[in-house]
Amino acid sequence: MESHQIKTLLKNAREIKAMKTRELAQLMNIDQALISKFENGSRKPTKEQVLKLSKILDIDFETLMIAWLKEKILYEIGDDKELALKAMKFAEEEIRNIASIKKNPISRDLQTILDEIDSLKKQLDNYRKFDSYKINKALELEYTFESNRIEGNTLTLHETDLVINEGLTISGKSMREHLEAINHVEAIGYIKQLMERNFPFNERELLSVHNLILRGIIPEDAGRYRRVQVMIKGSNHMPPQPFIVPKEMEDYFIWFEENKNKIHPILLAAEMHERLVAIHPFIDGNGRTSRLVMNLILLQNGYVIANIKGDYETRVRYYQALETAQTSNNKEEFLLFIAQVEKECLERYLNIIGK
Repeated sequence: MESHQIKTLLKNAREIKAMKTRELAQLMNIDQALISKFENGSRKPTKEQVLKLSKILDIDFETLMIAWLKEKILYEIGDDKELALKAMKFAEEEIRNIASIKKNPISRDLQTILDEIDSLKKQLDNYRKFDSYKINKALELEYTFESNRIEGNTLTLHETDLVINEGLTISGKSMREHLEAINHVEAIGYIKQLMERNFPFNERELLSVHNLILRGIIPEDAGRYRRVQVMIKGSNHMPPQPFIVPKEMEDYFIWFEENKNKIHPILLAAEMHERLVAIHPFIDGNGRTSRLVMNLILLQNGYVIANIKGDYETRVRYYQALETAQTSNNKEEFLLFIAQVEKECLERYLNIIGK
C-alpha cells in the first residue's frame, strides 16, 4: 500500500479544490492557524476532524485514516524502535484475533435469512427492467401510511392517499396529521434523489431529511439537534444529554464511514436505524427519520424499501426489539426483525412485478 503523509494529503486536496486555509477553517469551525499546523505537520487533527476533512476535501476516508493512524503510532513509538517492533508484533496478533471474532458475529438464524435475502436480491436484479412507476408510488404511499401510523397518526391508507394525491383535507383529522403525510412523501422523494444521484450520506443530508419531516410542524426544531433532555415514552433507555449529542453524531458518522463497505447492507441499514434512535438527536421525528435513513441505505444498495407495519402486534415487536438493543446491548433481535421485514418486502415486490 502506498505510504501517505497526512499533511501532504490535506494540502494537496485543498489546493486541488482551490480552497484557502481560511475557507477550510470556516467549514471546519476551527481556527485558521490550526489548518496551517495540520499542513506543516506540527499538529495532528482529531479522529472527528479527520472525518470532516475527508468529506470537505473529498479525500477517501480510509486513505486518510490509515495515514492518521500510522503517524499517531510512529509518534507514540518515539525512539524505542526495538521494543516498539516487539509490541507491534503482539498487537498485530491481538488485532487479528479480535478481527476474526468480529468477522462473523451474527447467529446462524440471522445468516440464514441474509442468505435468503441475497437470493431474492439476485431475482430482483433480473426483474429491474419491469420496475413500474405506479407500483413504486403505491408502495411508497403504504410506507408513508405505516411509518406515520407507528407514531400515532390516525389517517387511514385511503385518507393518506386523498391528502397526498388529491390535496384533500380530511374532516376530523388534525393539521399535524395532514402535514406528517405530505412531509413524509417529500422526504421519500428526497432520499430517492440522493440514491439516484449517488450522493453520500452525511450529516447535512440527515438534517435535510429531518427538516422535511418536521417542516411546518415544529419549524424551529426542523433540521436541528435537540437542545433539551428527552425521554423515550415506554422505554427504559435514556438518550444522551443534549450537550453530548453533537459528539455522539460525529461518532455515528465515523462508524458509518468505517463500516459501510464491511458489513452486509441489511445489517448496516439496521444498525444505522438503531444507533440513530438510541442517540435520539431530535426533539421529535426520530423514528420516521431513522427509518428513512435505513431505507436510503437499502435503496443505495439495490434493495427495496423495508416497510415496518404500524399495526399493534408489529409495533410492539418493533419497539421491544429496539428496547432490547438499547438496554442490554444485544442487537440480534432487532437485526432479525429488520431482516425479516426486508425479506417479506422483497418477496411481495417480486410477486407484484412477476405478475
